[in-house]
Amino acid sequence: MAGDVAGWRVLRRLAGRHAGFFTTRQVLRTGCEARVRAGLGDGTVTRAGVGVLRLAEWPAGPLDEFAMWAAWFDGAAAVSHQSAAELHGIGRLRPRFLHLSIGAGRPPVTPRLVVLRRRLIGADVESAGSFLVTTPVRTVLDLAEADIGQAALDEVVADAVAIHRCASEEIRSASVRLPPRAAARVYRALTAV
Repeated sequence: MAGDVAGWRVLRRLAGRHAGFFTTRQVLRTGCEARVRAGLGDGTVTRAGVGVLRLAEWPAGPLDEFAMWAAWFDGAAAVSHQSAAELHGIGRLRPRFLHLSIGAGRPPVTPRLVVLRRRLIGADVESAGSFLVTTPVRTVLDLAEADIGQAALDEVVADAVAIHRCASEEIRSASVRLPPRAAARVYRALTAV
């Protein structure tokens, strides 16, 4: 019983990091199978998707999908690319998919996600509460390497600078690490600002 209480405390702490979401893997790791089964029966735990559950006491929010996928990857994923631009309020890309960058982990089978495998350093991400998101500068660099049109990239860069999410010089100095084509795209976008 004491182990169950301790495991439940750990599971609740894990869920608290991601807006109440947790995974069946976490349930097994904490040894809380019986407690979660009971919670599903009494309504204190709800199913959020395949392999993902949520504490029912947690209020629904507009960023729940991001938090749910952060829980799926045990917090080791960052919202990136077009999805990060949308969250930062830069550009009008209106992504149809949720873009995540992950270093490791098995992605779920869902048409909603675009999962990019790559390691991000701490300076490339920032906390958005219940999930991580790439910084505005990293987002600009990612989009310069992606296949968005130059006009869309120009708008992203102009918005980032105009609303003070990052400075032109920050973008310029960070772009020196990019491949030549992407660096040239960033340079064109900065000259349009």
